[in-house]
Amino acid sequence: MEDIFRFADELGPAKVIHVYEPSVGLKAVLVVDNVAVGPSIGGVRMAPDVSTEECFRLARAMTLKNAVAGLPHGGGKAVIYGDPKMPQENKERLIRALASSLRDVQEYIFGPDMGTDELCMACVHDEIGRAVGLPREIGGIPLDEIGATGWGVSHAAEVALEYCDFCMEGARMVVQGFGSVGKHAARFLSEKGAILIGVADSRGTAYKPEGFDIDKLIHLKENGMSVVDYPGAEVRDIEAVIDIECEIWIPAARPDIIDEDNVHRLKTKLVIEGANIPITHEAEKYLHEKRVLCIPDFIANAGGVICAAMEYQGACEAAAFQTIEAKLRCNTREILERVACTGMVPRDVAMELAVKRVKKAMTYRRWSLFSSAPGFV
Repeated sequence: MEDIFRFADELGPAKVIHVYEPSVGLKAVLVVDNVAVGPSIGGVRMAPDVSTEECFRLARAMTLKNAVAGLPHGGGKAVIYGDPKMPQENKERLIRALASSLRDVQEYIFGPDMGTDELCMACVHDEIGRAVGLPREIGGIPLDEIGATGWGVSHAAEVALEYCDFCMEGARMVVQGFGSVGKHAARFLSEKGAILIGVADSRGTAYKPEGFDIDKLIHLKENGMSVVDYPGAEVRDIEAVIDIECEIWIPAARPDIIDEDNVHRLKTKLVIEGANIPITHEAEKYLHEKRVLCIPDFIANAGGVICAAMEYQGACEAAAFQTIEAKLRCNTREILERVACTGMVPRDVAMELAVKRVKKAMTYRRWSLFSSAPGFV
């Protein structure tokens, strides 16, 4: 018999909810991990091969991310089984059905993630009024459109360079995944002097040693094309993005892209994790031993959820960007200072900090993982 509590530990998860609505073909999972700090914020991910385990791991990453960022929110995540490229009307039906089915789960606030966007969040808002990452027209801050996560990634990278032996100007950059995180991270870092020489999406890898015009790449993607359609670029297979020698390597797509079997192929000096859980812990240990600095996901890519939390509190876009910059630079420096002093793996240092904050919040609750106070959300 399957152990339904196989993910349970001292931090959570508080709730695992499987959602099924055959009339629209909805199959989904919600994991509310730990909301001792406050109601959970976490994106809705859509992909054909999501799973309960992936949903839990992403929810836990949000718990840690929100704690390190000092936000009054816990961690949660929802996943929908489906092709994110399905017709918009089909996607809207699934999103609306999911929102309606989770109407009473007050401790979860919907946000955008891979496969969903501000239009999806507008549907959630219309159904239940509990979403972030909304279009500007209804008072939101469209974090994917403005590149909130990529903005944070760029500042984490800039601070990390203080602990590396190269500078930003002329640094070769490779981005794996050219979606809402990857394209903006590349854009902001190129403005600081880095050169994008390699990029991958679901159709393959494009390589151009003299550097890409990022605006042209973004234009291609916005018109339904792939990075491999870039004129004059050398086209390679998807996995080849791992092998391109560079100074900065940014995973910005799915989990577990780098593991023990392929980590030795990376030829870089700095890894900034733009995606959630893109590298296994064992692979991160290997990189640390090889003196490759690796900034973990819940430090580097917290810009999106910081923006979402501030939107939920009624802040403006400018204030959100200022806060992202301040928090990401402070947290990255705090982690790397401790790494320099102790020699610990960066993720282990960040985990210690995050878990300490979550456990402290749990001591203020009658029930350690959640609150029974009225008006919790």
